[in-house]
Amino acid sequence: MVELERDGEYLKIEQKFTSWKDLLKPVTEKDFKPGFYHYPILKKDAEYLGIPYRDWDPTEPDWHLPEGWKETFLNKFKELLEKNRQFKLFMDICVRCGACADKCHYYLGTGDPKNMPVARAELIRSIYRRYFTKVGKIFGKWAGARELTEDVIKDLYYYLYQCSLCRRCSAFCPYGIDTADIVWRGRELLQSIGTVQRFSYISIAACAKTGNHLGLLPGGIVESLQSAAEDIYDITGVEIEIPVNKKGADILFVTPSGDYFATPHWYTFMGYLMLFHELEERYGFSYTWSTYASEGGNFGTFASYELAQKLSHKIYDEAERLGVKWILGGECGHMWRDKHQFMATMNPVPKTKTLEEPVSPITGTYFENAAEAKIVHIAEFIADLIEHKKINLDKSRNDHWKVTFHDSCNPARGMGLYEEPRYVIKNVCNYFYEMPEHTIREKTYCCGSGGGLLADEVMELRMRGGMPRAMAVKHVHKRYGVNYLCTICAIDRAAFPHLLEFWKLPVEVGGMTELVGNALILSDEEQERELDLRGNPLHKGEE
Repeated sequence: MVELERDGEYLKIEQKFTSWKDLLKPVTEKDFKPGFYHYPILKKDAEYLGIPYRDWDPTEPDWHLPEGWKETFLNKFKELLEKNRQFKLFMDICVRCGACADKCHYYLGTGDPKNMPVARAELIRSIYRRYFTKVGKIFGKWAGARELTEDVIKDLYYYLYQCSLCRRCSAFCPYGIDTADIVWRGRELLQSIGTVQRFSYISIAACAKTGNHLGLLPGGIVESLQSAAEDIYDITGVEIEIPVNKKGADILFVTPSGDYFATPHWYTFMGYLMLFHELEERYGFSYTWSTYASEGGNFGTFASYELAQKLSHKIYDEAERLGVKWILGGECGHMWRDKHQFMATMNPVPKTKTLEEPVSPITGTYFENAAEAKIVHIAEFIADLIEHKKINLDKSRNDHWKVTFHDSCNPARGMGLYEEPRYVIKNVCNYFYEMPEHTIREKTYCCGSGGGLLADEVMELRMRGGMPRAMAVKHVHKRYGVNYLCTICAIDRAAFPHLLEFWKLPVEVGGMTELVGNALILSDEEQERELDLRGNPLHKGEE
């Protein structure tokens, strides 16, 4: 406690947790706040995925944990420590310096000390110390250790799902501790006893069954593509034929399934089709969509290594079946962690008969960074086209937009994709403005809804967690009149409209390829375009 004197009066400032031992006292169901806790997994999804299931309610005192749950949990903990050297290292080397404390958007938004990354990780380290270190076994709570009880499970469930795995804290850790990796392992531990949230597992089960998170069947995907082509015709007068499940094409294109029907994703979807049509018309570009590999993302990376593995190879299996040369990926966030950083350990790198090291069939550029994974990001692909002047663009068609760019956590911090999307945006827009330096590139703030948190029941957590990013958008909106937030992640495009409305910011949300579609001059477009892809009138050259 601190006492400050001002004008003869004393102000008392008292910490919520006076010590680390106090912080490790678990919250229980009576402390769960509406808008912050997740609904439990559905029975049908648990059974399909082979996850232990029982009927339980997070707000009830008895969570009906399965028989032998403690032994199961600790055996899984031991397995993770033995299999993952970095997890064991992260358990041992934290010195509680607090460098990460104010870097988490959930801590900034909620003010809850347990949302400090160091504290969230400590919830798991305390169990590690008690059961896997001599000091913890001997000295117990005096060594920062705690017994594994049902209340501790509740504590873990509540806080491990208040993290979007964005890794912003890791960018500031002097020891390089990846707190998101710790949280991921913690979720695996909870999965071993069937204590997991609903939202991610609905998507995982749907993807395992149908090839996409939304459970879309082939007919629905084809109809969606045709509907987008009709919208393009209404705006441009150009008829587009869309190859689906075409064997022998050069490239398989894969995008997040949200692009097939949701807004504002839909306009990015239209932008893809327009770009590929133009490349086919001018250069004979050969590509295909797939009704099976109809999902770029991998929600398994929000849940457990086993489930991430289950989903990770569907794209490669389809690429080989169709006989394409390489894969082009759309505007997806976590897809790029899955394919670029986890592939070599999650599964053997695909050794297919058909896939080649990616070379653009239009510019001849060799995408060396994608030589192993055989998958190129759409931002890299389009930036290369623009650099080689292979497409004609009219920047003034986006003059009604004043654009800022949100670095999505996984492509940016996780992949280093900073400059390519900015290069594209600056070449298709006349008005581009950066948010403050400490909120972009490797320091980017999360949308607040990633990592499996895009669930309605945690809307208050999402609005609070997204507050730092919303304030950065507010800054450029007030200073420059920014009215378009561009992002290359489907979860961002789903989360930001709600977030910006909540924080009363009149800013639209959209994708990079939507802006490309607006600016793109189609070779067979005979009429002057009057509308953008949203159907808004174009006001070219106006401030």
